[in-house]
Amino acid sequence: MEFINRIHQELKEAQLGKQELRVSVLRLLLASLNNREIEKRTKLSKSASLEELDELSRLTEEESLEVVASEAKKRREAIAGFNQGGRRDSAKKEEEELQILEAYLPEAISGEEVRKMIVEAIARTGAKAVGDSGRVMKDLMPEIKKRGRADGSLVSQVVKELLSPRTTPSITQRKHNDQSR
Repeated sequence: MEFINRIHQELKEAQLGKQELRVSVLRLLLASLNNREIEKRTKLSKSASLEELDELSRLTEEESLEVVASEAKKRREAIAGFNQGGRRDSAKKEEEELQILEAYLPEAISGEEVRKMIVEAIARTGAKAVGDSGRVMKDLMPEIKKRGRADGSLVSQVVKELLSPRTTPSITQRKHNDQSR
């Protein structure tokens, strides 16, 4: 709830400062947060009493950050689409919106740290082939969310790369070396 209150406060400040783009982005973000809360309330309404429903349907900070990350991802996809279509002005506006949203997200985890976390997850799950990547991702993503943020599609790509036949022996060898110590 503290996160949503912060967004409301910053929206008021942006309105007073006549920052039109920021006002627009924060309003849209609040609408998305509200929609997620309604979705959560609808799911809970089948199992929770009316007295509990209001409290249980409030978004946690982690859920709120997921909404922000989702909105940021939409902007990244729009930027790519506009750039591909030669609409640089629209892409620039999306980039500015993305900057506003990214200020609310935790700092991104470095590529090197993500790769290390993937190697550890592969060892924990005993994954040996690309077909095991789902298991690795399931084990890995909660840890990534705890430490910061990383693009899920990029993480998935690196997992598959490390599990592909040409890199599997080195992972297996590293695991064997670690066990022999």
